[in-house]
Amino acid sequence: MTYILKKIATLIITLFLVSVLAFLAFQIIPGDVVTSILGTEATPEREDALRAELGLDKPPVERYINWATGVLRGDFGKSYRYSKNMNEMMPVADLIGDKLPVTLWLALLSLILTILISIPLGVLWAGTKNKFFDGILNVLTQGSMAVPAFFLGILVTYLFGIIFKAFIPGSYVGYKDDFPGFISYMIFPAIAIAIPKTGMTARFLRNSTLTELKSDYVRTAKSKGVTDGHILFKHVLRNAMLPVVTFLGMIIAEVVAGSIVVEQVFALPGIGRLLISAISTRDFPVVEILILYITMVVIIVYFIVDIIYRILDPRIRVE
Repeated sequence: MTYILKKIATLIITLFLVSVLAFLAFQIIPGDVVTSILGTEATPEREDALRAELGLDKPPVERYINWATGVLRGDFGKSYRYSKNMNEMMPVADLIGDKLPVTLWLALLSLILTILISIPLGVLWAGTKNKFFDGILNVLTQGSMAVPAFFLGILVTYLFGIIFKAFIPGSYVGYKDDFPGFISYMIFPAIAIAIPKTGMTARFLRNSTLTELKSDYVRTAKSKGVTDGHILFKHVLRNAMLPVVTFLGMIIAEVVAGSIVVEQVFALPGIGRLLISAISTRDFPVVEILILYITMVVIIVYFIVDIIYRILDPRIRVE
C-alpha cells in the first residue's frame, strides 16, 4: 500500500510541475493568439472582446489557477481553432474524446500484433541452432528497426492497399459509423507500427533468453534431469521477460501517446495528428491538455510495469 501511495504522490507532483511548465511555456512564446484567430485587420474593440472572452486579459497566475481548477473539475476549456458552429468554440474535452479512441485502438492492435509475433519469435530464435535461420532473423529484425516509420507506412499502403487491394488507402471509416470497417482499416497502420517494435522486442527477448540459459540454475536443473522445454518455459522465460516487459512498457507509452507519423500517413484523426495541428495553429488549450495526457500515460504505464516486475521477480518485493 505504501508503494502505491508513493506512486500516486509522484503522479500528482509530476502532473502539477508539467502543467506549470506547459502553461508558462505558452505565455512566453512570441505572437498573439487573438491576432492569430482574428487576423491582422480586426478592430481593437473586437480584439479586446475576444481577449476578455478567452480570459487572456487576466494576469498569468490567475489564468493558471482558473485553468488548473477547471481541469480538476473536468473542464478542459475550449479550443481556439475548432468550433461546433460559427458562434461556439468546441470544448477541448469533446475534441479529445472524439480523437482518443482512434489512438487507443491503434495502440491496442499494434501491441497485440507485436506480442503475438515477437514473443514466440524471440523464444524460437534463442533456441535455434541453425545458423542460416539465425542469420535470416538477424537481417530481418535489423532491417525492420532501420526503416523509418513514414517509409514503413508507405510500404504497407503500397503493398496491402495498391498491390493486394486489402484496403483503400485514405478511406478511413469512423468507429461510430462502421466499427468493423474501422477495425479492418486500423489493422494496416497497426502493422506499420508493429513491424519495428516486433523486431526490437524479438531481439531483446532472444538476447535475454540466451543470457539466462547460461545461468547456474539452468546447469543445475539440467544436471537433475529436467527437460530443456521445462527449463525454458518454466524458469528461463520468466526471468528473460523482465527487460522485455520494460521495453514493452516503453512501446505502449509511445503508441498510446499518439503515433504522429503513422497517423499522418494513413490520415487517422488521432491524438498525435491533433497535437501537431494544435501546435501549428497555436491552439494552446488543446496542446496543454495533450501534454498532461502524455505525461499521465507515461507515468501510469511505468507504474504498471513496476507492478509486473514485482510479480515476475519476488526479490523486488522483498527489497
